[in-house]
Amino acid sequence: MKYAHIVGWGHYLPERILTNDGMASIVDTSNEWIYTRTGIKERRIANQQETTAMMAFEAAARALAVANVHPMQVDMIIVATSTPAHMFPSTASQVQDYLGASRASAFDLSAACTGFVYALSMAANTIQAGAAQNVVVIGAETMSRVLDWQDRGTCILFGDGAGAVVLKGLSIPGGILASTLGSDGSGGDLLSLPV
Repeated sequence: MKYAHIVGWGHYLPERILTNDGMASIVDTSNEWIYTRTGIKERRIANQQETTAMMAFEAAARALAVANVHPMQVDMIIVATSTPAHMFPSTASQVQDYLGASRASAFDLSAACTGFVYALSMAANTIQAGAAQNVVVIGAETMSRVLDWQDRGTCILFGDGAGAVVLKGLSIPGGILASTLGSDGSGGDLLSLPV
């Protein structure tokens, strides 16, 4: 039996930082108001060249380097995102192309805040089933492009960036042993983003 181990990790953060004091120039808020309610001090904001796919690629490339896995050894790429630049091609297929991972299957998963956890579970299950050896899981968002910057209740919460891990199937017990996933759509109206 193969066990899914995280063997590499990487991230990408845009250079531009928007602090809570900077948010106060956009909406009626303050550093104290935001920090006491959320614990957030700052968020990163992508420039026009920093697309969801570009940030996902950078995070994945760093994770593969840490894992010492060549892109041609990747069997699957899953990108969890709610902010793709296109409906198609998928962000994952763009990352596959940028990496040169032409052997890998690639698809996006959209589950908002829980997307990365769902993708990680899918990747681990795929490895444990023997259908893949190396899987790249990426969470990437460019929320700044879709937020209502006048809605104080939501615009303070989100920023842009990407994180990635490489899961490898190993015979060593451990790694991601199990996951329990669930959902409760009844509160969907509390935090939503219309298309």
